[in-house]
Amino acid sequence: MKCIIIDDEPLALELLEDFVSKIPNLELVSACSNAIEAVSILQKNKIDLIFLDIEMPEFTGIEFIKSLDVKPLFIFTTAYSHYAVEGFNLNAVDYLVKPIPFHRFLKAINRAQDLFLLKKAENSPSIKTLESPNFIFVKSDYENIKLNFADIKYFEGLKDYIKIFSTSHKPILTLSNFKKIEEKLPEELFVRVHRSYIVSLKYINSVQRNRILIDGVRIPIGQNYKDEFIKRIGG
Repeated sequence: MKCIIIDDEPLALELLEDFVSKIPNLELVSACSNAIEAVSILQKNKIDLIFLDIEMPEFTGIEFIKSLDVKPLFIFTTAYSHYAVEGFNLNAVDYLVKPIPFHRFLKAINRAQDLFLLKKAENSPSIKTLESPNFIFVKSDYENIKLNFADIKYFEGLKDYIKIFSTSHKPILTLSNFKKIEEKLPEELFVRVHRSYIVSLKYINSVQRNRILIDGVRIPIGQNYKDEFIKRIGG
């Protein structure tokens, strides 16, 4: 991933440059002391990831991100924790509070790498069979949660929200709709069985008339989805 660092503090720039140099798949294109300087870099280079301070003179990090028409992945690096909510509302990959320990930096990079590969796969349909990820990211509160497809049991629609049941997490509530969710799911693993339910074929224990049983939970089969579901399970 090609990255830039934007920070008006020389010591912070130096530390992040050192951290970046230790990550094999990160290429530092530029270290900028202000956001204005970074605009020129973004115009001339394809940048995948930005490390961005928030409190800077003339142009804050938050103002900078809001000004971009096309936003690369970005990680906020700041001495102030009270910007965290606004940072995640802007879909920041992570929010690192100074002084930043390397292990915390590494965790943020791993998260960014997962998102980068996901975006790359979505933009390369011709090689989807080779690069298609086996996970999905869902936003819940101010956190992006990674869920492996193999761990997801079913999705339940609740008005403007989707509730996700899995073996790896407690039930997760995310602001989304089934159209968006279905676009991200591998068709061979999941099937829509009702206007309010998508289930994993792997976790179906039994089918009883118009009901599916998954770990003791009875899920209805909608009339409009029944034929396709029966076809999928070979009935």
